Amino acid sequence: MMDEKLIAQITAEVLRQLTQNGSAAPSAAAPSVCVPDGRLVCEDGMLPDLTTARSKAEITLSHMVNRDMMEQMKRKTPARIGIGSAGPRLRTRTYLTLRADHAGARDAVFRDVDADLLREMGLFTVQTLCTSRNEHLTRPDLGRQLSEDTKRELRSKCQLNPQVQIYVADGLSSQAVDVNLRDILPALMDGLQDYGIATGTPFFLRFGRVPAMDVISETLGAEVTCVLLGERPGLATANSMSAYIAYKATVGMPEARRTVVSNIHSGGIPAVEAGAHLAGLLKTILERKQSGVDLQL
Repeated sequence: MMDEKLIAQITAEVLRQLTQNGSAAPSAAAPSVCVPDGRLVCEDGMLPDLTTARSKAEITLSHMVNRDMMEQMKRKTPARIGIGSAGPRLRTRTYLTLRADHAGARDAVFRDVDADLLREMGLFTVQTLCTSRNEHLTRPDLGRQLSEDTKRELRSKCQLNPQVQIYVADGLSSQAVDVNLRDILPALMDGLQDYGIATGTPFFLRFGRVPAMDVISETLGAEVTCVLLGERPGLATANSMSAYIAYKATVGMPEARRTVVSNIHSGGIPAVEAGAHLAGLLKTILERKQSGVDLQL
């Protein structure tokens, strides 16, 4: 089976030859639109952006018994419904949209968080035992651990024994951090300040997995630890962030002791709203001295 690089080379050569022969010259009058039956019309040799919300909301079924019902369903879910088929196969438009969404998910996993954003938010950076993005993806155990030097750096730069320690980690979607951090972190910090809750020094953990919060909790002596982390991207969105919270987290503790708020993104829980909600949730956890399954809300 040919790999993707070889396929891309063959495709590029075919297009080059067609252009030289004049066969691929685009029509200046052709609009760039996706017509209702799912066909694609190009302009200047370019396809329309199939990843936009407007494009994905379009119904490409040729015949419908109840179009109003289908439109209501499309508004309620990002699932791929109302797409039709070409015989036993996906239509070209559906297939290309799947490929585009898959490419977006890969980009979210492999890219780094914007360094300018971290400086803007006043976050210094430390790193787990992972030394590269590839190692971060293939060795989750290393993404849960910190070196002794990193622990010393945290103790020197952060306030010790805070009521709540908040930090940010890339997790499996740096894009989720880029998209949500400007809104969620100030809303969360302001909410805790309004409640009179003392917070530690926020920072950014590169190549971080969720259980790294246990090491950080022990290192800084935090009563409650909260990590804002980019979640594994799917084909619906690559912008989803989650907040994992634990009361007096310790290394090796059961996962059931974590409380999680997930689906923080524009199509789920908006980041500002999530920040305010998390502030109230952290207040409750401090009052009851419980988190995870022990916390009855």
